[in-house]
Amino acid sequence: MTHSVSFFSTQAVEMSFQFCNFAKDMLKAENINKSYDKLHVLTDVSLTVNRSEIISIVGPSGAGKTTLLQILGSLDRPDSGSVFIDGTDIFSLRQNLLSRFRNRNIGFIFQFHQLLPEFSLIENVAMPALIGGAKRNDAFDRAKELIAYLGLAPRADHRPSELSGGERQRAAVARSLINSPSVVLADEPSGSLDSANRRELHQLFFNLRSDLGQTFIIVTHDESLAADSDRIIHMTDGKITAITTNRHVPCDN
Repeated sequence: MTHSVSFFSTQAVEMSFQFCNFAKDMLKAENINKSYDKLHVLTDVSLTVNRSEIISIVGPSGAGKTTLLQILGSLDRPDSGSVFIDGTDIFSLRQNLLSRFRNRNIGFIFQFHQLLPEFSLIENVAMPALIGGAKRNDAFDRAKELIAYLGLAPRADHRPSELSGGERQRAAVARSLINSPSVVLADEPSGSLDSANRRELHQLFFNLRSDLGQTFIIVTHDESLAADSDRIIHMTDGKITAITTNRHVPCDN
């Protein structure tokens, strides 16, 4: 996997000066409640995430992990409670503004890549930028940089069916980064990968944090990924039951 791309080199130099000047509490969820009919899925969940943190959310099936991630990403609305990203109360926004905010500020990675089969790798990566109104040349230039960073340049014109599982998931990571989001939300991102590709994907998250100061919130059953995260959020029955700190988070001093 290569990392010698001009955009990232410049960004990394800037990051070395700015890495610890970012505000804390880049994302804040306050008293989130969610029910489906009479089933209480989330109960008074509150969480803060600093910029450039890598957070893992763990717990048994049915604990509410994915529902929480969907609410943090504005894909679902809570019955009560608030989510702030970079100071914006996202659920106070009108639907069209919320959609625009989501496109520009939140990246998503899913267990199964969700690449569109009729489009090439580079077209898939550029798609969120095009949807967001970027000029085609700008979107594709940015996509090329991301693809090169992730070691996928020789595969840029291939369709998803022509890519390996690891390549498809790296393409999904590139797509999540195309609009330089504040936070990337990942739902079991390595769940469909073999052990070698799983390790490579995990390392990629930390490389992106080092190079770009990227923030990740990851729902996972993978104990090794959780153990490497800055903090682990433990959930049971729709509640946060414990928070484990594995290391000092960026800008903690």
